[in-house]
Amino acid sequence: MNFDPGYLLASLVIGGVGFVAFMYGKKQSRVPQMAIGVALMVYPYFVPNVWLMIAIAVLLLALLYGLVRMGM
Repeated sequence: MNFDPGYLLASLVIGGVGFVAFMYGKKQSRVPQMAIGVALMVYPYFVPNVWLMIAIAVLLLALLYGLVRMGM
């Protein structure tokens, strides 16, 4: 585990966004929000680079945006 302050802050913010997405999906019974929320909470443990972590978060959130716009 990396104890770099930037890594910890990025991990905390991304995990927090994932938690909010998961709770919203659970409350509304929306599977895409729950799945992307879990992914956002879990993947920072396995990514060693801050910029890669941010890029993956942007891609996952763009995927969620696309799924919501399609009506899922």
